[in-house]
Amino acid sequence: MALNLLLQQDQAWGTPSSTSATTKPHFQPTAKSVIFLFMSGGPGHVDTWDPKPQLSKMDGEPVPASIVANVPNIPRSGVNSKLMASPFGFQKYGESGIEVSELLPHTAQHVDDICVFRSLNHRIPVHGPGECLTLTGSGLGDRPSMGSWVTYGLGSPAQNLPGFVVLSSQETGPAAQRPGWASGFLPARYQGTLLDNQQGIPYSEMPRLYSEHDRRKQLDFIHWMNERHLEQQAQNSELLARIESYELGFRMQMEAPEVLDLSTESADLQKAYGIHEKATAAFGRQCLLARRLVEQGVRFIQLRNGGWDAHGALKSNHINRCRATDQPVAALLADLKQRGLLDETLVVWGGEFGRTPTTEGSRKGDSRGRDHSPAGYTMWLAGGGIQGGQVIGATDELGFVPIERPLSPHDLHATILHTLGIDQHRLIYPHNNRQEIPTVLGGEVIHEALKSG
Repeated sequence: MALNLLLQQDQAWGTPSSTSATTKPHFQPTAKSVIFLFMSGGPGHVDTWDPKPQLSKMDGEPVPASIVANVPNIPRSGVNSKLMASPFGFQKYGESGIEVSELLPHTAQHVDDICVFRSLNHRIPVHGPGECLTLTGSGLGDRPSMGSWVTYGLGSPAQNLPGFVVLSSQETGPAAQRPGWASGFLPARYQGTLLDNQQGIPYSEMPRLYSEHDRRKQLDFIHWMNERHLEQQAQNSELLARIESYELGFRMQMEAPEVLDLSTESADLQKAYGIHEKATAAFGRQCLLARRLVEQGVRFIQLRNGGWDAHGALKSNHINRCRATDQPVAALLADLKQRGLLDETLVVWGGEFGRTPTTEGSRKGDSRGRDHSPAGYTMWLAGGGIQGGQVIGATDELGFVPIERPLSPHDLHATILHTLGIDQHRLIYPHNNRQEIPTVLGGEVIHEALKSG
């Protein structure tokens, strides 16, 4: 059995009919793991990473016809509302001189390691489908998440932990979309494992009065019964995943408690992540756990922070959201870099869309908000072979639509896969008589974002 397992792990890239994870990339990767910092709800790009001085000059004015003519005819585009200046200032940081909002003073210290994409765009103005598009490539939520594709294609060096882990802050809306970490038509074993923000992996602790020997005997008996049942079934990925989950659960009972125990980290490091401060505790814990999971070989980690949906009171909303996430994100980048892990860990930041340059809700003072802006928004990448200290793409002078280097979520996905050594066109899974690939709906690698070009 051990020899068979080693042979499977050492096999070359799987054939199209293979449903097992393979371990060899198509070419030399620049990243081994991915940490996706997903800001659910849609951070306002013109309030965080895409400064628009012209907005300040035109605050309260209607959108010029010259701009309206280029905005896609999609619901909630904001073109019929009045322009709204950002309540936040911007300044240049680092040797690169990239402008960053005063909301993000900690992350701004790392701009020379960050590649900012200011020209992301798509046409879905609704949270659920927009989130599915960002994390799976399809607004229908019927395709595998990017984390599932990655673990299907490369497997995971983590033997006693899931290869794809999801940590979620319990913030207000919008509701998390399960397809964002589901396996779609891939075998169920490749879906993400959702960790509780405080308790870690649910039910992974050994029951009281149980020894390791007791649990091993119990699991062997359950495995025997499951195998007998499986013999009577057609190929059933859900059942296979359930069988494997018992074994993984047993291994996690041995290792996960140690990995999830942050008390072993120094007081100074915990302070850097903001773990003991109310505002930063939840996301700080997630970010520190992400670094520890990367060290254990976990392939793909999705950190979810909700509550960015600022239809009203954008100023207070974004102050609170950035207060909760800015310091932990900066600490994660610094920690990874100090340990020599940033070069092999791709960090991705962004939401399902941005927010319109126009106002929504009350038109007075700090109670003003913004609507959804899928037609133009910002995300950023760092580490894992990414050339930092640069901005790629640009939106118009008010921030509605890209006017330079338009990019899609599919381009982002192709780039993520490329850093991991995966050719998007050669990672294949047969489904319904089709040879499915991760970016079937399009997408090209953003080569100028890479150190190798």
